[in-house]
Amino acid sequence: MHNIAVVGCGYWGPNLLRNFRSLTKCNVKTICDLNADRLNHMKELHPEIRTTTEFKEVVQDPKIDAVAIATPVFCHFDMAKQCLLAGKHVLVEKPMASSVEECNILNNIAVQRGLTLMVGHTFVYSPHVRKIKEIIQSGELGNILYISSRRLNLGLFQKDINVAWDLAPHDVSIILYICEEGPISVNCQGKAHLTEEIEDVTNMTLNFSNGGFATIQSSWLDPHKIREMKIVGTEKMLVYDDLEPIEKIKIYDKRVNRPPHYDTFAEFHYSYHYGDVYSPYIKQIEPLKVECKHFLDCIETGSKSDSSGFEGQRVVEILEAALRSLKDGGGKVNIHDENTDGPPTIIQSSIAL
Repeated sequence: MHNIAVVGCGYWGPNLLRNFRSLTKCNVKTICDLNADRLNHMKELHPEIRTTTEFKEVVQDPKIDAVAIATPVFCHFDMAKQCLLAGKHVLVEKPMASSVEECNILNNIAVQRGLTLMVGHTFVYSPHVRKIKEIIQSGELGNILYISSRRLNLGLFQKDINVAWDLAPHDVSIILYICEEGPISVNCQGKAHLTEEIEDVTNMTLNFSNGGFATIQSSWLDPHKIREMKIVGTEKMLVYDDLEPIEKIKIYDKRVNRPPHYDTFAEFHYSYHYGDVYSPYIKQIEPLKVECKHFLDCIETGSKSDSSGFEGQRVVEILEAALRSLKDGGGKVNIHDENTDGPPTIIQSSIAL
């Protein structure tokens, strides 16, 4: 039985709390938040759980062996670092930290101390995303030509990160998971309309070594909430709409064929294929519950998580490159090749442990 502390009870923390409480392998011992009113509300809902506004009490409690962190991004590094140094396993929400260097330090500590460090890339645990990966690996879509993702809504505006850092980690983690490779370069353009230097609309392009690419559109300034990803292959096309209540995945038997040979321009005609559309049956399971259980399983077995700190570092590396491109007017920023296959290289850092 693992004793868990949940740190941060704003928007996402209560969801972590609910799912951990539903699992038999753990006991939620402590809830921590700076907002006393919020803690009082949580105490009314869960009177058996201890509450505190002092994070150091979580770190110093020897009976707590794992911590779930759901705080603003600028807190992630320091809180995760303190927990790891205290010998506690850590589940930290996305993005993992504010820089690749910070991610690298956290991974270094976790490896050296044999601790589980996992990032809350919740969509990796979605049965629909896992089905998409299965479909791609089966070859049903053919060779993937491109991926187009849109994650749009009105708000919620953040004060410390732009919309790409807020929303794009979901899409980046999905793309890395289903493609099993990272991009070699990134382009990003955007605009800050309401808060200076905090972009509320961005368009990101991930370029891959095989010539494929993925586009990610993120916005806090859209009249409609949209959560859509389109995957276009040489044989079929797939649309993943996470807002659909039942048929979230639809596969379109559509494609365009180029004529194999022709002698004159008059003989050149593209061949358009229009076939059926179908939606595979997928059993509905809450991804966050799967994620929480996976965290506990990794603690017990010592196995690598599907959203380990290394995957978290990859996502932050892409976000950092996108931010450099954004500030440079959208120019291409290369990503280190050594970080596309296998775990990112753990390097010495200038930030003190």
